[in-house]
Amino acid sequence: MISARFALLAGLVLLVMPNLQSAEKPNILFIFLDDFGWKDTSYMGSDFYETPHLDRLAREGKIFTNAYSCAANCAPARACLLSGQYTPRHEVYNVGTGPRGNDKHRRLKHISGTTTLRTDIQTWAHRLQDAGYKTATMGKWHVSNDPIPYGFDVNVGGTHSGGPPKGYYPPHGNVPGLQDVPKGEFVTTTLSKRAASFIEENRENPWCLYLTMFAVHTPIQAKKDLLRKYESKTPGELHNNTKMATMIQAVDDGVGLIVEKLEELGLSDNTAVFFFSDNGGYGPATDMDPLKGYKGTYYEGGIREPFFVKWPGVVEPGTKTDVPIIGVDLYPTFCEMAGASFPENQPLDGVSLVPFLKSGKAGPELTDRALFWHFPAYLQSYNVDVFEQRDPLFRSRPCSVIRQGDWKLHEYFESGELELYNLKEDIGETKNLAKSNPEKAGELHAALREWRAEIKAPVPTEPNPAFDAEAEKQAIEQKLNKAGKGGGKKGKGKGKQKKAA
Repeated sequence: MISARFALLAGLVLLVMPNLQSAEKPNILFIFLDDFGWKDTSYMGSDFYETPHLDRLAREGKIFTNAYSCAANCAPARACLLSGQYTPRHEVYNVGTGPRGNDKHRRLKHISGTTTLRTDIQTWAHRLQDAGYKTATMGKWHVSNDPIPYGFDVNVGGTHSGGPPKGYYPPHGNVPGLQDVPKGEFVTTTLSKRAASFIEENRENPWCLYLTMFAVHTPIQAKKDLLRKYESKTPGELHNNTKMATMIQAVDDGVGLIVEKLEELGLSDNTAVFFFSDNGGYGPATDMDPLKGYKGTYYEGGIREPFFVKWPGVVEPGTKTDVPIIGVDLYPTFCEMAGASFPENQPLDGVSLVPFLKSGKAGPELTDRALFWHFPAYLQSYNVDVFEQRDPLFRSRPCSVIRQGDWKLHEYFESGELELYNLKEDIGETKNLAKSNPEKAGELHAALREWRAEIKAPVPTEPNPAFDAEAEKQAIEQKLNKAGKGGGKKGKGKGKQKKAA
């Protein structure tokens, strides 16, 4: 009898021990989308796009309504995310290093920076590898030619390219992991299937999957079998781009496939799911209303992103928070979750979210801090007729931005102009309070300058000899006149519109 009881207890211990070990090292599924806007999911308010699988995961976790990317376009946002550092530390400021936009319209010489994340920078993937995790990146990479030296064991689709290789349908050329895609298979579906296979192959050990889907980056290319569905659907007031809708459903269907695989393998309870986007939505195809701006602007629509965390047994389901967080916070978060050490002699600019996720209470390290952005370059305007940006020629000119509490300050280096907004009262950044509240503007401006000095952020000051003030004036007038004649419509597939800024 004693032997039988002992055997039973031993068996129970063997059953429980892996769960205890797993609880200490949760699997991490990080779904990181491209050009996916703040309101591009149903749970965030889209009235046309359909995302039932993402909605379910969001309900099962905590939704963050004030989550930010570290940059308004792809490459710098990803470099910040992987390094845990703001842009002045790694110097990836833009997509490419050359000047953007018409030379006659740029008043300053931009800071070119670099296009490649330095290999001496330890990413969170390195730290997780050292902690015993199997790591994979699938989809867009964009910060070097090859992600493997940056801490990843597996690469599917990752190159220096900013978009899907030769479009969303095969052939994709000689891209790692995408040479043998079945004819007619949408690349979002391919990546989702490869993700499910990776999870199954590594079900016995902790893993981290950086599922950085190309979607919904241009080209805006429909998933053909879904197009008729959305063409026959009643357009929404906010969204009605049918091609974009099929791309978003493809993402959601892929997430559903992966969730089904987690459930089949019994891994759901030990897998933390993070959902995020690299920058705001593509202006001509989607809308982040009531936020102002879109990809490429440092208004809220360009940098505020959808974000949720589902971590069974840790994060209380069905919760929501307006505590501001930013992309660099994920590096220390992943390290703490995995029991991994932080890198030596490498500063990290973020704060671990683990204490907040566990307790549901945000400490002063989150609530009292400032968030920063630095963009010493130019990004030309979309070819649209209504502009949610400072002027019709550029989505962004050289600038720095700070948010602290409810307040947000922009500083534009060409003119030194400041823009101050209270986001609690004016989420759409319509009322510049810099002149009516000079005390708050001065306080935030001083903090922004102090941060730049501390982090050694380069500020462009050298005049551009090719600048032509008259040419700039005429170009702006032409754009505004065209917008007036266009009746206020901002772009393709749009419903609700805003007036020109």
